[in-house]
Amino acid sequence: MSGSGDPRSGKTYNPCMTERPSGTEGYGETADERVRQYESVAFADVHRDILPLFPTTPSRVIDIGAGTGRDAAAFARLGHTVTAVEPTPELRSHGQWLHARSPIAWIDDSLPDLDRVRATGERYDLVMLTGVWMHLDQPERERAMGRVASLLRPGGLMALSLRHGPVPAGRRMFEVSAAETRELAARHGLAAVHESDGAALLGGPTVWWSRLAFRAQR
Repeated sequence: MSGSGDPRSGKTYNPCMTERPSGTEGYGETADERVRQYESVAFADVHRDILPLFPTTPSRVIDIGAGTGRDAAAFARLGHTVTAVEPTPELRSHGQWLHARSPIAWIDDSLPDLDRVRATGERYDLVMLTGVWMHLDQPERERAMGRVASLLRPGGLMALSLRHGPVPAGRRMFEVSAAETRELAARHGLAAVHESDGAALLGGPTVWWSRLAFRAQR
């Protein structure tokens, strides 16, 4: 396992030591709470609406904004080759420790540019963007969609979720519609194959999610 070691050791990160990528505000400071929340819900419950779209044979999967690695570990258990991208060092450290036995390649990188990911030259059958897109402002979303689309193999799937509702204190979030996301994806050769709305598993009754999936046409 790489990273900073067992996060239970008492070692803490000083958020002033490094500049945090835009959109990650509030996550490192509350990492222990985020771990308890994220790991308390099952992969199959979070992605229930789109599970039938996921590849059923061993494939290359990248989870962008992987958090604690819950989903990355689930894909690894299914036999996929998995890359987890997480820019928040506290969450990444927790994920590397919690899922140390899972064959996950962790990368410290962030939207909208994904420079380190793109430098590898890899392309993927499935790109996951769970609960990250609404952290980007409009110019960032415009730039990010092209970067993400370029990671997909022809026929590959991108799964994306959008949070709606009150913004938690200390977070950077924007209200992003499914319609805007569909239009932006279409401009980059991604055809919508799924859209649904549902209540949040976490966050209370005033929070709900849009779940979308797109297929690469080129």
